[in-house]
Amino acid sequence: MRVRRWSGIRTGDAAFDDVAREEPLELRVNGQPVAVIMRTPGNDEELAAGFLLTEGVIRRREDLFSTRHNPRNHDGNVLEVFLADGVRVDLARLTRHVFGASSCGLCGKATIKAIRTRFPPVRSALRLTAETLLSMPDRLRQGQSLFGRTGGLHAAGLFEADGSLVDLSEDVGRHNAVDKLLGRALLNDRLPLDTTLLLVSGRVSFEIVQKALAAGIPVVAAVGAPSSLAVEFARSAGQSLVGFLRDGRFNLYTDRRRITARLPS
Repeated sequence: MRVRRWSGIRTGDAAFDDVAREEPLELRVNGQPVAVIMRTPGNDEELAAGFLLTEGVIRRREDLFSTRHNPRNHDGNVLEVFLADGVRVDLARLTRHVFGASSCGLCGKATIKAIRTRFPPVRSALRLTAETLLSMPDRLRQGQSLFGRTGGLHAAGLFEADGSLVDLSEDVGRHNAVDKLLGRALLNDRLPLDTTLLLVSGRVSFEIVQKALAAGIPVVAAVGAPSSLAVEFARSAGQSLVGFLRDGRFNLYTDRRRITARLPS
């Protein structure tokens, strides 16, 4: 994209700049529209699979019969998802939840109780050292190829206990980046992710911790701050929640057993 680049008050020079793409994706399940998601185009099947996983509609790869972009939509912004026989979903409830959540948010103890009825607390023996945890933000940043070009994308990364980066997704929406990551794991039959850590590049909200729980992830970390509801939800779900993971420091809000100074020999 052509821009005029200024430095201080000096007359701007003509230049080119890469800008992150943002386009709507209409998601249809068994022919019925259920959501419009503003996303970075690409990996739409993974985004849809992750979205349906974290909404409690599907639990495994076999629950999906097929996905395809609607051939009548030449922009590629309508994705059709067909569920396998025997998968039952209240599409009216799903549609109300999605559009309600986007406008007014999710709230309080009633929401936590409702989510917990769909996703049981985490059971995991994962342990990692503080030193390993502190190494992860740099590894996440090094993997953000699109952010390096545009500066306008969120990232979500999956890490092993030894600090190795397993997978990474980027998107203009932080929730979408997580859904793409988890959707890819589901499509590759890698769930549950109970030996991994989820790291997000921004702040961490209730919804992100809930998405991690849907995939069985025991540790959620963020470069930014957590919300109070994210902390409350993580505590109730048996997850370890880390915030402000940057500049050689972090805050551990819940389940302190999984992060140690050193692992037992």
